[in-house]
Amino acid sequence: MSVPAPTEPKRARADRRAGTGARKRPPGALQEPSAPRAAAAREQRVAELGVAFRRVFRTLNRLRGRDTHLAGTELSHAQFQLLIELHDRGELPTGELATAADLAPGTVTQMLDALEQSGFVERTRSATDRRVVVTRLTPLGRRAIEAKRQAWQARWDAALEGVSERDLRAAARVLELLASVFEQAPASSCEAAPNGRAEAGDLGRKAP
Repeated sequence: MSVPAPTEPKRARADRRAGTGARKRPPGALQEPSAPRAAAAREQRVAELGVAFRRVFRTLNRLRGRDTHLAGTELSHAQFQLLIELHDRGELPTGELATAADLAPGTVTQMLDALEQSGFVERTRSATDRRVVVTRLTPLGRRAIEAKRQAWQARWDAALEGVSERDLRAAARVLELLASVFEQAPASSCEAAPNGRAEAGDLGRKAP
């Protein structure tokens, strides 16, 4: 008694007739983009990064450019930066505080006058060198810094809610790379900029 040959599945027969069985792409496989397409996509991402960076840079410049005098008990961005340095570093001479905050000594002196009048800081002779006058936070100044830091931390956490750890690591790497661009920039690149600052707002912008 003869045994009938096994029947070929209908789907296999159809694939064989169409010539597609051997060339079927594995599930989930994606077609690699062409080199020009990949280059264009990367250029677009870099341009988007440049736009976002310019927005952040200009926003920070606007914050730093606001009036450095107090309105009541409200701290300006520049004053907040000074108090942050005193909070983190302890008492400092005016020159060191100006360097730490990246501000001119004359500007810092005027800001400290207003902060002292408002009770946020006090100036006294250094315990190690009586010739040197140092500035330190008062209890009121310390409370103001801690309250403002908590408020900004809440906004920071809310803005980054839902961002994956992978994206946060990538963002940190990109910011470090951008920081190195300006740290390594020659002094001549800042000569034409207002106040001697590099034109960071033009980063990522292509010439027309």
